[in-house]
Amino acid sequence: MAKYQTIIDWINKNIDEGKLSPGEKIPSENILCEKFGLSRQTVRHAISKLSEDGLLESRRGSGTYVADQRADGSNKSVVAVVTTYLDDYIFPSTIRGIESSLSSKGYSMQLSFTNNTTGKEKQILEDLIERNDVAGVIMEPVKSALPNPNIQLYHKLIDKGIKVLFINSYYPELDLPHVSINDEECAYRAVKALADAGHRNIGCVLKLDDGQGRERYRGYLRAMTECGLSFTYDHVNWIDTIDIKDGKRSLVRVKERLKGCSAVFCYNDQVAGMLMQVLIEDGMKLPEEMSVIGMDDSDLAKIGVSGVTISSIPHPKARLGNKAAQNMIRLIHSSGKFCNATYEFEEDVIIRDSIQELSGKNN
Repeated sequence: MAKYQTIIDWINKNIDEGKLSPGEKIPSENILCEKFGLSRQTVRHAISKLSEDGLLESRRGSGTYVADQRADGSNKSVVAVVTTYLDDYIFPSTIRGIESSLSSKGYSMQLSFTNNTTGKEKQILEDLIERNDVAGVIMEPVKSALPNPNIQLYHKLIDKGIKVLFINSYYPELDLPHVSINDEECAYRAVKALADAGHRNIGCVLKLDDGQGRERYRGYLRAMTECGLSFTYDHVNWIDTIDIKDGKRSLVRVKERLKGCSAVFCYNDQVAGMLMQVLIEDGMKLPEEMSVIGMDDSDLAKIGVSGVTISSIPHPKARLGNKAAQNMIRLIHSSGKFCNATYEFEEDVIIRDSIQELSGKNN
């Protein structure tokens, strides 16, 4: 990491936490040099980057101040927020987090849903392109692991000067910022928790059509490799959006492919819960015969299945929404191209009943 990034991160953090308010003067160059043990040139470079990003403004003969990033009263004061669903357990909290941060800066939020289909995404994007009141778009991608037919519409948005920021995932074809969890790292920690409990044969159930599934598979592979565990593709299971809608019956074949495993990492808590139901109905004892871990730390994980609560990695939900809105506002006020608006959360495992520690930690 470049030395000046330390100062950038510190000022960003203090602005996000309200310790540095709009219009407030930041510490002088001398104080920052002393605080971080860096040269004046490095400090000036950091301040220059933050000024380019619209976070700071210099006043000749006075110093450098936190910029006021509230809506300026122009007709472009709408931020469109587009997610795949509303009824998913993640989105209500995320949307509340976005709305809270946007409204505090004078921006209004327009909410739309794609139902995770490219057709609906196309309609929404075409509508946004025709409008003149949209300053930015916070978008959750549709099936982001697959080629997307609407990429050119995103280019049209950008050409109009509309800022675009993705949440939860991103399209690799577009070099645009995103706010999400670090899917690879979080999956790594989940699988590592199973390995630390003594499990050697660990399978996985991942989502094929979302980019999160791809990144979580990277984390699964990294954990298995670093822990010295061999794996077979027979234990790697891929499902898609339609499979999840179909419910637990789509996971019957997964049960067969997990033979020989004592543990399984699931794409999220919903998938973990459905799989646990299938295994229990087949007469399997959980977690004695199969340990399970999911992601998102949903209400289902806390309630559990047949009395077995689910170990999980939390999703930051409202914090992610707040961060996405904060970074969108910075994009809107930035004179730079991308404003370093990408941010990935890293969360720790919550261990519950669904993980059985093996005696002697060897199976």
